[in-house]
Amino acid sequence: MTVETRAATAADEDPGVPSKRFDALQGVTVLDMSKVLAGPVCAQYLGDLGAEVIKVEPVGVGDDTRTWPPFVAGEGAVFLSANKNKRSIALDLKRPEGQAVLRRMVAQSDVVIESYRTGVAARLGIDYETLRELRPDLIHASISGFGRSGPLADRPGYDMMVQAFSGIMSITGEKGGSPVRIPISPLDQTTGIHTALGIVAALRRRDLTGEGAALETSLYETALGFMGYIAQTYWATGEEPQPAGSGHGSLCPYQAFAAADGHIMIAVGSDRVWQVFAPAVGLEAVRDDPRFATNQARVAHFGETVDMVAEVIAQHGVAEWCDILLAAGVPHSPINTVGASLDQPQARERGMVTHLPHSTAGEIPSIAIPIQFAGFDRSPRSAAPTLGEHGAEILRRFQLEDAEVSALVAAGIVGVGRAEAED
Repeated sequence: MTVETRAATAADEDPGVPSKRFDALQGVTVLDMSKVLAGPVCAQYLGDLGAEVIKVEPVGVGDDTRTWPPFVAGEGAVFLSANKNKRSIALDLKRPEGQAVLRRMVAQSDVVIESYRTGVAARLGIDYETLRELRPDLIHASISGFGRSGPLADRPGYDMMVQAFSGIMSITGEKGGSPVRIPISPLDQTTGIHTALGIVAALRRRDLTGEGAALETSLYETALGFMGYIAQTYWATGEEPQPAGSGHGSLCPYQAFAAADGHIMIAVGSDRVWQVFAPAVGLEAVRDDPRFATNQARVAHFGETVDMVAEVIAQHGVAEWCDILLAAGVPHSPINTVGASLDQPQARERGMVTHLPHSTAGEIPSIAIPIQFAGFDRSPRSAAPTLGEHGAEILRRFQLEDAEVSALVAAGIVGVGRAEAED
């Protein structure tokens, strides 16, 4: 029984988990030649939607994130997070024999995803113009730091670097403090989502026209997309946005406050909420004060408003304030740790935190796709593969004979995983 079959069987055995899969991309074969995070996240989502995803990695080393600590049974935790729903083949693309194998795979595939530095894909013969000769209706997705044209096309791009370059880090952190990186790699992960969206759109267009497509995404353009309302505010005022900590320049009070035993996030996002918030926290006397009665007035008296609210919030603990604000209907939240968030009954009830059998690490926890299709199981189909775990199996899937497979393995063109080596 394969890992994927075991995962599906586990869902079948739990009467609370739908057994059906939302296989919108069934029959679509994806070659994931990307690495690190953006491309792998994209391919993982396509796998969640039913595509067959084959991860093509360098022999001996694999994806960079395999070596990033911490490790689970020798596998990098970051790699495990972004490479579910895939099979792995280790292939030496620097040698003609490896390129020949890839060409055979491309001719029978629907989508290629790559994230090489500008110029490398063409040098390896895996650019769109080359590969479309093998498969005219191919969908080719290219991910980069800054885009494949323009003065920065040759520059490598890492999430943190692009956060800085795009202006995002100029508005993070506390006022007067040092710039702060957003630590969840939002540009990488969202670029992956954008790429998946583009691929699905290109596949739909191919259904209509029979034509393939080449599409590009980049971390920089994702960053600029994120800056939408910040940019619009800058254009409207001509003033450079400043760091606001946990606050919001257009809403007040709308930030974290220090309670007696921790911090609590309070979001007075409208004047209606202010009308119930003020009496709930003991500020009924100023509820209708012209300085505070409207959000526009509160923003104009930002410091005064925040200081006033901070003084009352400091008088009680987080749990007590949560009870008070919940009863009043005021949006709020304790500042949970990552562990506390993952352990929330809401996460378990919604099926967002699940467990998967891994070929070497045993059962490991995992995050599901954050889309719930009614009546369908959304848990991952399989855990991330070990390097080259399915090499021989994949070659046979692309009609290579056993003698060809053995010769490629013996020559080091294809690396095989531990399970296949033992076979």
